[in-house]
Amino acid sequence: MYSDLRYLLIDLPEDIARLKAAGCFERAGHVIDKRLRKQLPLALRKRLELEKEILARVPSHYPHSYDRALSLLSSAFRDFEPEELEALWEEDALDWIFIEGKPFFKDDIVANLAKTRKELTARVTDPSLLKDKEGNFSLLDETIAKMKRRGTLAYRIRIRTTVTVKPESVEEGKTVRVHLPIPVEYAQIHDFKLLDAGPAPKFVAAPDYPQRTVYFEERLQSGQEFFVEYEYVNRMDYVEARPEAAVDAQPTFYTEEQAPHVVFTPYIRDLAGELAGGEKNPLLRARRVYDFLTTRLIYSFVRSYFTIPAIPTYAATGLKGDCGIQALTFITLCRALGVPARWQSGLYANPRSIGNHDWAQFYVTPYGWLYADCSFGGAAWQAGAEERWNFYFGNLEPFRMPANSDFQFDFNPAKKFRRCDPYDNQNGEVEYEHRGLGPEEYSTVHKVVNIEEVGELELED
Repeated sequence: MYSDLRYLLIDLPEDIARLKAAGCFERAGHVIDKRLRKQLPLALRKRLELEKEILARVPSHYPHSYDRALSLLSSAFRDFEPEELEALWEEDALDWIFIEGKPFFKDDIVANLAKTRKELTARVTDPSLLKDKEGNFSLLDETIAKMKRRGTLAYRIRIRTTVTVKPESVEEGKTVRVHLPIPVEYAQIHDFKLLDAGPAPKFVAAPDYPQRTVYFEERLQSGQEFFVEYEYVNRMDYVEARPEAAVDAQPTFYTEEQAPHVVFTPYIRDLAGELAGGEKNPLLRARRVYDFLTTRLIYSFVRSYFTIPAIPTYAATGLKGDCGIQALTFITLCRALGVPARWQSGLYANPRSIGNHDWAQFYVTPYGWLYADCSFGGAAWQAGAEERWNFYFGNLEPFRMPANSDFQFDFNPAKKFRRCDPYDNQNGEVEYEHRGLGPEEYSTVHKVVNIEEVGELELED
């Protein structure tokens, strides 16, 4: 199933591509069904089978007609005018598609603009949309200052994750299989303990498994919860990487392509070359990629990654994307320049909040693996917080739970049906023996049970 994803690199037949672009999803599906009854090259058949799944997922992300979008924005932002919707649409600040030839806008249109557009943030009518944005920035600045001052900073973090199948999707007595994410024990993670899980799990993946989960298999009862509770220490050592110390000769691991996304297309090669110029220093090469992504791209919520055939191209041509889009584009451009880079993702968990998040690592001798968080760096750049912007090239604060050390990696044990997110895992996955469940069919709740700073004496022990 995972090897099939590489077929997303193949262009759709022109007629099907036209139908999709016009939003004629039902007709496009019928055309694909007819085409699949013919004798086709294997690669084309695989591509069309993937497209059938994509067509089934895309429309649900775009529920708002033009008039509905205008109404929502007029309610969310003071004195919002129709001309502003037109301008934002033309600037590609709004994610939209055609459905049967008419424009429809993404479900999170209001939250996206409140988060990413300064001029609209100041006009928000519901302060809860901002989710204490400034408070989070203050916490980050305080934490970064403490980490720089001490050189090392660590927190013991306790998290509980619960998944519940929604009532309308409960098939009483049917066997259900559930995967819930837990930390990969490597890099910044120490002293992991699985404290509780219910019902009794069937399997816990190895400590270093790249997309680590706890696996449950039970006959489902209405209202049944699946949960894990665990704690770990996240320890981060501050690194001030200096270009003069970097060695030009770098290792070749994590510099390969990984279809369908980490692919060195002509545009990616040209962009990487333009960013590098004549620079040979690997640290400065990576820094130029980071600067491009944090200063030229706009953070934007996106639809399911599975529905985007080439993620780095999406970001590098549209100049927008969320944390994972930016992280994967950083990885791809770094690898194209010979700088080893890899995925890390899971949860961002601090004393104020918890949520899904993705970032990257890159390798420079003699420093080893360093970190890059392009979305946090971009937010710092937009806010004029230069110290925080510089910090997120090379470093992270210790408010992270990395459940994934690699992108596009199967679970152990593997799922039978296509995952909701075949590339990453933060919210867990659920399936019956006869079908997989979509993300709208179950709910995931992450909760920080406790978080406390680990003292210097405890770290020494």
